[in-house]
Amino acid sequence: MAEVQNSNPTILSAADLPTRSRSSEKKQGDHELGIFAAVPQSTDFLSSDSEGDEDLLEEPIDEQEIYDLIKNISDPEHPLSLGELAVVSLPDISIQPTLPTVPNSPLQTVTVLITPTITHCSLATVIGLGVRVRLEQSLPPRFRVDVRIKEGTHSTGDEVNKQLGDKERVAAALENGALMQVIAKMMETCQC
Repeated sequence: MAEVQNSNPTILSAADLPTRSRSSEKKQGDHELGIFAAVPQSTDFLSSDSEGDEDLLEEPIDEQEIYDLIKNISDPEHPLSLGELAVVSLPDISIQPTLPTVPNSPLQTVTVLITPTITHCSLATVIGLGVRVRLEQSLPPRFRVDVRIKEGTHSTGDEVNKQLGDKERVAAALENGALMQVIAKMMETCQC
């Protein structure tokens, strides 16, 4: 396998990042309803008379929404976001059924591949942990989160992936006060 060299660093304009901004979709007649602007005015869908009500209440989430959640996380070493540095990108996000053999299972796994700005980035694990924390705090419990380093983009990618995939290591890291302060600082630029 040839080693992939990352540019040091790639910087994208925030205006050029892919997005599906709710505010840009507002029509002139819409009021400040935010995410509820698309909800039907009738509340008949809340009744328990039909069998498909649970499907109506379970809003689908796609890769663009995942990207919108994580693109504004600040890089711990640069004054730019992970989206602007191309550490996270839309093509590197996927959503798959967690239990493919159970067709009606609502469980889904969100996989985010991270591309560090340099192949020996010392904060790759912290960045991955920040992405994981953001998604776990933002997504409904039916989603499982898998954050990994993109293959060939980091000199110790296997070790970083092992840390990010180990629930006990992640739990221990989240109990570290200094580390959580770094992650909280990274999240300051995220919109709720």
